[in-house]
Amino acid sequence: MKRLRRAALALIVAATALWLGNTSLFVAPDAGAITLLAHRGLGQDFDREGLTATTCTAARMRPPEHPYLENTLASMRAAFDYGADIVEFDVHPTTDGRFAVFHDWTVDCRTDGRGVTREHSLAQLKMLDIGHGYTADDGRTFPFRGRGAGQMPSLDEVLEQFPDKSFLIHIKSNDPEEGRLLSARLKRLPVAQLSRLAVYGGTPPVAVVRGELPGVRTMSGSSLAGCVLRYAGLGWSGFTPSDCRRSLLRVPVNIAPWLWGWPHRLVRRMAADDTLVFMEDEYTGGGFGTGLNRVADLDRVPAKYAGGIWTDRIDLIGPAIRQRRQASR
Repeated sequence: MKRLRRAALALIVAATALWLGNTSLFVAPDAGAITLLAHRGLGQDFDREGLTATTCTAARMRPPEHPYLENTLASMRAAFDYGADIVEFDVHPTTDGRFAVFHDWTVDCRTDGRGVTREHSLAQLKMLDIGHGYTADDGRTFPFRGRGAGQMPSLDEVLEQFPDKSFLIHIKSNDPEEGRLLSARLKRLPVAQLSRLAVYGGTPPVAVVRGELPGVRTMSGSSLAGCVLRYAGLGWSGFTPSDCRRSLLRVPVNIAPWLWGWPHRLVRRMAADDTLVFMEDEYTGGGFGTGLNRVADLDRVPAKYAGGIWTDRIDLIGPAIRQRRQASR
């Protein structure tokens, strides 16, 4: 009986120590405000039901609420004006050794062109109308047709237009050569500008970028999975796995409460290893989720949360966050 009591007491002490080491109840949140990341800048919303990796989202656009098309200079400027701290955009290498900023693997869906995006020169891509394929009524009308001609920017244009802004660059391929090309381009930037950039995407190219640019935050699907799984097993001790360091941690709202130290202690642990934490919509078993895109979604953000929010609707979330900050003063 004494042994059972001692074992029970030891278990209680261990559980208490584990709880005390990971609860955020006694941890004052960091003073920094929420970091807002605008996915693809500010673009047209679309129906996400039954979405797959090859779905043409321009063909399922919702009725337009603003005049911006994703991944353009105007959409990035608007995103920053709405309160974005970081803008995410997608890149593809071109046949003339440049990088075009565009989401899709092919140009067929959104533009009046045809073929694989990376099999074009930058000049050819510049000639396309990137608003050509957008429709909210099954092809009866195309409200952006003719308005996106010449609006596909290059990576160089983005970096030149916004030298003092923060960006997350998405590599769309698994080609390590793309990682080398991107690294070579980014190495030419001033140190201060380079420090405001992060890169994510396919594991092989991102691994190259991580090796070539050791000061830049990077994330891939495999590193994110490794971070979450290893942290689930070891994070109780305060240990941060290598996959979680100098990176980005995307945390679905339904997974977040199960992570050791959520929210304040986790955000602080990751920040100590130069990693940014971003809340996003629920994980449902597929790949990366979507952002927090409705004002009502902010009700699931912890009080005094000082991490990041990933959103596709910075036009809604940015003003809502600003209003809440003002109300709390």
